[in-house]
Amino acid sequence: MRDWEPDLNDEPLASTTTANKARQLNPPIILAIGFLLLILSGTVVLKLPIVANHPVTWMEALFTATSAVTVTGLLTIDISAYFNIYGQVIILFLIQAGGLGFMTFAVVGATMLGARLGMGQQRLAQEAFNEISLDNVTRIAKTVLLYSLVIEAFGIIWLVGIWSDEMSLAQALYQSTFYAISAFNNAGFALGPNSLVPYASDIGVNLVISALFIIGGIGFSVLIDLNHKRSWSKLQTNTRIILLATLYLNLIAFLLIWIIESQNPATLGAMSLKDQVLAAWFQATAPRTAGFNTIPMEQMKNTSIILILFLMFVGGGSLSTASGIKIGSCVVILMTTVAFLRKQEDITVLNRTIPIRQVMKAIAIVVCYVLLMFLGIFILDLTEEARFLDILFEVISALSTVGLSRGLTTHLSPAGQFVMILLMIAGRLGPLTLAYTLAKPNRSRVRYAEANIQVG
Repeated sequence: MRDWEPDLNDEPLASTTTANKARQLNPPIILAIGFLLLILSGTVVLKLPIVANHPVTWMEALFTATSAVTVTGLLTIDISAYFNIYGQVIILFLIQAGGLGFMTFAVVGATMLGARLGMGQQRLAQEAFNEISLDNVTRIAKTVLLYSLVIEAFGIIWLVGIWSDEMSLAQALYQSTFYAISAFNNAGFALGPNSLVPYASDIGVNLVISALFIIGGIGFSVLIDLNHKRSWSKLQTNTRIILLATLYLNLIAFLLIWIIESQNPATLGAMSLKDQVLAAWFQATAPRTAGFNTIPMEQMKNTSIILILFLMFVGGGSLSTASGIKIGSCVVILMTTVAFLRKQEDITVLNRTIPIRQVMKAIAIVVCYVLLMFLGIFILDLTEEARFLDILFEVISALSTVGLSRGLTTHLSPAGQFVMILLMIAGRLGPLTLAYTLAKPNRSRVRYAEANIQVG
């Protein structure tokens, strides 16, 4: 297999020109095109009568395929009712490909065939793996795929052991495979209209599913570092930040949701103490882009919903199956604020200085996210007759590729569904494109005089 880099000695001039133009395309643009092609391919396949129990419209097929590829979980139809096992397997494939990224499979497949990655391919893979060194691209791609398959396999085995008591072994194996892949990829797809509400009191299901989406959400770079170092003092600063932030966010959210909802008879109030703990833990850990729920979201108190909005906004770790602004961006913004209030010249975290470029990148990501969020809210408020809180919830859920819903998605107009499709795609690809834009060198020899612009 030939590298993407053309050889001027044996390629025609026209072909060389075309190759040069293709090579000059931004890697994230090529990745976005790849995701769009995957979505369109999935849409066409899901529209086929052979995979459907009931006729599916083009919009329903497009929405489902987009939600699967972007590992969101928002749906306008019940996939267990509308799609047969073939359609559900197609959806599962789209979730896996979208969660791990098609570049992972492309790099692994190319190297297995003995191909050597050219610089163009390596740059593309570098962006897909979030600024990992070019020298490590192939190794990281293989490691990501291996880790994913091993973790999902453990999840499948545990879930089969739980569900084999209530259904046949074949059914338990299929359902376990579906939920393990959906959970690890933070997709939130369920084989039923009520997500995991029927399993709200099942300790095994709650712990296994939550473990899978937490592991998938902390990021592969963290998993790799943990496997190699296995000592807290030797871990990279990024790894320690992600682990500490994930622990604090989960524990604080768990306590708050338990306290707030324990007096709500529509959610935790009518449950036993054990079930309250399980449901509060699950609902505290799921919003950072998992999309599953064991209690009805539309029945939760507004205070809890505000907390969940914040958790969805933050999201998971970089190079993970989660989205949101990412934990790293949140920590950088927070420490920048602390440094300013303390009148410190350097921005530090865990006895390490944060480079100013990382601060600029984090701010840019947050600003772009907020602008997209307001744009989505503005348009949906024009197209839909719904409460503002419900619109806000669905927009952040789509933009952070979470998949939690307060019931609005199933009642959206075609225009509203299209807006949600764009938000899901933007949420999955936006930070990647932004990261590449910020990484492009754009130095100028011209220096302008400083301007004292009043802020605050």
